[in-house]
Amino acid sequence: MGSVKTASHRRIIRHERVRRKIVGTAERPRLAVFRSLNHIYAQVIDDTKRATLASASSLDPKLRGDAAKARKSDVSKLVGALVAQRAKEKGVKTVVFDRGGTQFHGRVKALADAARKGGLEF
Repeated sequence: MGSVKTASHRRIIRHERVRRKIVGTAERPRLAVFRSLNHIYAQVIDDTKRATLASASSLDPKLRGDAAKARKSDVSKLVGALVAQRAKEKGVKTVVFDRGGTQFHGRVKALADAARKGGLEF
């Protein structure tokens, strides 16, 4: 690919490097987080079946009213709690965390902490 110049390309390369090690199974699916400039998305994925078991985002209808007024880190906490609730409804208790090539810091950390508080173990 040559020299990688943009931040998004560097994030993709980091994510590919992490994904070589992290695989979601039926017993322990992957909690994948994607953070864009304005929104945050979380999915609980079983990579063996290639299926999304649960998902939540800041664009979710349940969070739209709260997300409009709150700070991004507070919205991330709401998304983490919502994805944990939906995963537990599907019978998922433990997950492996996939930060998507971003730092475990700020909004990603807030989402992870809220998911842990919501009952997910990782």
